[in-house]
Amino acid sequence: MTRKTAVSDSRSLRRRAIREAALDLAATGGNRAVTHHAIDDLLGIARGSTSYYYRTRQELLEAAIEHLAATSREAFRSALAMPDDCADPFAGAADLIAGQVDLLLGERRRDALARYALAADTAGNEELRESLAVCLFSPAAAETLLASLGAPDPGRAAGDLISLLEGLLFDRLYGRRSLLALTPGTDASRDDLRPTIHRWLRALAAPAEPGEVR
Repeated sequence: MTRKTAVSDSRSLRRRAIREAALDLAATGGNRAVTHHAIDDLLGIARGSTSYYYRTRQELLEAAIEHLAATSREAFRSALAMPDDCADPFAGAADLIAGQVDLLLGERRRDALARYALAADTAGNEELRESLAVCLFSPAAAETLLASLGAPDPGRAAGDLISLLEGLLFDRLYGRRSLLALTPGTDASRDDLRPTIHRWLRALAAPAEPGEVR
């Protein structure tokens, strides 16, 4: 490895650490907790280090949101990779998706909380707003899934599926379902999500009735 390559790798790792720290701060303290100095302190690096990589707070937020979107999309795509020999594709898909939502309630809870916290900072920036809006659930992956299940309009069905998942996630974090005190990562947590997702998948894939508007 050349010195130039080593320096490049080191800078790439530092940028990633800064982006991760920004998400950590947003998730625990809200969007106003994300500052250059707070990241320096959290990472234990010299004051001014974060500013070296991201000069303005807007640049820092853009990097954090883009990082969240990229990692979340990849996680969602991986979650929807169903085995070819699945006996009941609807049950299989519901199980995989319930598992993905459950991860956002547990192992990836930080990502979900950071997403909500950073929403206010996307006002006036349409590109960032769009990136953050679809960062947790991939429309493309959802459309591919619905097409494989035979949905007559996979694109529209994907949008409806994501709206359902957004609602379930918010409900479990802040709404009525949060009062159930279900522990993420357990069968009880996934069982709370799976039946609703299963029914919704079947409804979205069903042929439209004569005169039905979809």
